[in-house]
Amino acid sequence: MLATAAENWPIIEKTFSEASDVLGYDLWHLCQHGPADDLNQTTVTQPALLTASVALWRQWFVAGGKAPDYVAGHSLGEYSALVAAESLNFFDAIKLVQLRGELMQTAVPAGEGKMAAIIGLEDDDVTAACAEAANGDVVSAVNFNAPGQVVIAGSAAAVERAIEACKARGARKAMPLPVSVPSHCALMKGAAEELATALDNVDFNDAVIPVVQNVTASVAQDSDTLKSNLVKQLYSPVLWTDTVRKLVANDVKVAVECGAGKVLAGLAKRIDRDLSVYGIEDPDALAKASEAFGQKG
Repeated sequence: MLATAAENWPIIEKTFSEASDVLGYDLWHLCQHGPADDLNQTTVTQPALLTASVALWRQWFVAGGKAPDYVAGHSLGEYSALVAAESLNFFDAIKLVQLRGELMQTAVPAGEGKMAAIIGLEDDDVTAACAEAANGDVVSAVNFNAPGQVVIAGSAAAVERAIEACKARGARKAMPLPVSVPSHCALMKGAAEELATALDNVDFNDAVIPVVQNVTASVAQDSDTLKSNLVKQLYSPVLWTDTVRKLVANDVKVAVECGAGKVLAGLAKRIDRDLSVYGIEDPDALAKASEAFGQKG
């Protein structure tokens, strides 16, 4: 992850070094050399993804990039957005996402939770299929990623029933995801309570850049709202489709994806083609993004 970027931009490894000092292990070495089993632990994955996105955010400004009118992040990415908006400092964010991973991992015993991707079904149909399949267990739509692309989560048995219910309603694909933690569903409420306690011990500032948050898909800047929604995010759906539509409604036409890969850019194309999203994970991509912002302001 970000190996090419690090060859060209010193700030990448510097940012990872800062994170390593907080975590107590060499995060950059682990990202580059593994072992994969360690890297795939959510207590490591979450700090790694946060650090990668913050490193690229910093590089954007080193390269003369413009400050955005808004920031937003998908699920864990909301922590990156809050760092970018100066609501959270990077060191506190690293500690919080490491704790978030620990709380999520322990909230549901291994094997008892599950997530699944549902492709080719309307949001309302996915929601109805989950309600039909619950039978007293927890299962719900948790990531509204793009039209026709929804992720569900809950107890393993209920998710399996919901998969079959979605297929019966005409889903093109309904497949389990290789994760053990059922994120953004009611099973995470206990973890959210503990996260709220941790957040009370962190300096949380008003955002200097407006943030479109996952839980509401609306703009917030005051620290109390940002913090409250960050707690709710752990057990509430990620309204990413509505988030992108909110940005477009607010006249955002060009955006930068600060992270490894181009997942959000791909989702944006499916949500609204009026929004152009550019990755910046290597020099060529950064040059294209800079050109786009120079042309469109």
